[in-house]
Amino acid sequence: MGVLMSKKQQVEKVQKCSVVVSAFREGLKNQSSSVQAHNGAENAGDEALEQLDTEESGHKEDEGKPGPSSAQPASAPTREENKVNQEAWGRLRDGKGVEPEELKKAHQLTPPAFVRPKRQPNDDQPLQIELGQREQPVNDEMCEVCEVWTADDLFPCRTCTRVFHDGCLREIGYLRADALQEMRETAHTTTGWSCYYCDNVNLLLTEEEMYSLMETFKQCKIIPESCLVSDELLQYRHFVSKQLFEKDLTDEQEEEVLAQFAALDPEKKGQIEWSDFLYHETLSVLQKFRTENSLVRLLTAKERDRARAIFQSLDQDKDGVITGGESRWAQASWFHKISKESQSCNVSISHVGPISESSPASSSSDKSRDKAMEKYDNRPVTWDAFLRESAIYILAARPNSAAMHIRLPL
Repeated sequence: MGVLMSKKQQVEKVQKCSVVVSAFREGLKNQSSSVQAHNGAENAGDEALEQLDTEESGHKEDEGKPGPSSAQPASAPTREENKVNQEAWGRLRDGKGVEPEELKKAHQLTPPAFVRPKRQPNDDQPLQIELGQREQPVNDEMCEVCEVWTADDLFPCRTCTRVFHDGCLREIGYLRADALQEMRETAHTTTGWSCYYCDNVNLLLTEEEMYSLMETFKQCKIIPESCLVSDELLQYRHFVSKQLFEKDLTDEQEEEVLAQFAALDPEKKGQIEWSDFLYHETLSVLQKFRTENSLVRLLTAKERDRARAIFQSLDQDKDGVITGGESRWAQASWFHKISKESQSCNVSISHVGPISESSPASSSSDKSRDKAMEKYDNRPVTWDAFLRESAIYILAARPNSAAMHIRLPL
């Protein structure tokens, strides 16, 4: 009985083992199927990625091939931009660059945003500028407007280091046809040309100074952008005199106003342009409310170099001192332009001094110098004093206009 029971137990054990083995085999089957499914999913994912890469590469190849714009409208701007860039690099390799007219990007030829300066705490402190060390600033290489280099087709500013394409200036509308032609004729000469930044001396005023000036215009009923006749200028001067000194102009002062009107109207039109009137009032504000040291800080490196050149030409004995008469003559010389017949297109504007009718190149040089020496005493004027006294006249010579925005000292 014991043996039979033992066999029965063995049979049960065998059956249990069979069940366990079957379960184990079933588990292996399930595991292998899940692994295969997982591997299949991974393979499918890899295939999908490969397909995406293939499609992307296909799209890139298609972008490089010419085709109708309607088939791929999204890639059309990219193809156009690539074409412009390829042309730009091609012309750049040839030493020409890209002409402004060929630039199709609307955001490049936009008018500049002018920002008025702010007074700094150290504006009134003296600025040490050496006489014997020329600064010799180098002009920019790329156009200020389109930021493209085109070799010899750039026109420099005589005051700052900016350069411009004539096409860019025409596109942004900052120069009329006659002014554009004058720029082409004078930019590379000894006379030079001031860009729209430097030509507009009104940009030297701070927000507060400009607000005060505009309030005065409003009270005097001066209409911006309008021309002024002599009576309007006299009326304006009377109003300012009452505001500042609480009295009317004297007869001598009225004659001075009329003389200033004539200086602002060199072509004898009987009226003065708004820009000339605005520049004159701007310089008056600077002269009244800024110190000489502050004005010296407004001068550019080119202007300082030209001041050095004229001072050194007057300092014959090289002792660093000139006379008061010579200083006055130099200040007057900033306002005169030489005739176009005597201009040389081979002279760099970075190394020329102020030109006047009484300059060494003029036949009336000795006579004008003698008159200056007779009228003014021989007080000694050092380089630092000369630069401080001349700063307002150098700034007044920036505009391209032929008008005299400050009465000449001689």
